[in-house]
Amino acid sequence: MGLSKQKGYMGEIAIMSDILKKGYKVAIPYGEDWDFDLLVLKDEKNGKFERLQCKYVKSDGRTIIVSCRSTNNWKTKKYTSQTVDWIAVYDETTDKCYYIPSKEFEQGRAAITLRLVSPKNNQKAKIKWAKDYLNF
Repeated sequence: MGLSKQKGYMGEIAIMSDILKKGYKVAIPYGEDWDFDLLVLKDEKNGKFERLQCKYVKSDGRTIIVSCRSTNNWKTKKYTSQTVDWIAVYDETTDKCYYIPSKEFEQGRAAITLRLVSPKNNQKAKIKWAKDYLNF
């Protein structure tokens, strides 16, 4: 198994564990040809599952860069609200999971940057603070 595949599995397991600790039920789609990695039942009353694309990253301790696409040898697929409801990312550096709703990447963004600490230039506007993405 390749290292990137192994890291992907570690991210999925960390995210699944975090979601289970939050009290939700998780289903795993069978096979490799899905646009998402996990299905989460957030509301048992209506039985609606939400689709999560899982990512594994190792941040630099200042920012977490989350890819909003998947690439293999043949093509690049951008995630949209049509294919996934959330991008869930496990950051090895902070040992935490972060959840980005599809409304933030539905236009086919390439990446989203979550900040762990203030930028050196003290910019305040349009910052996505990682701590704001801990809740699912």
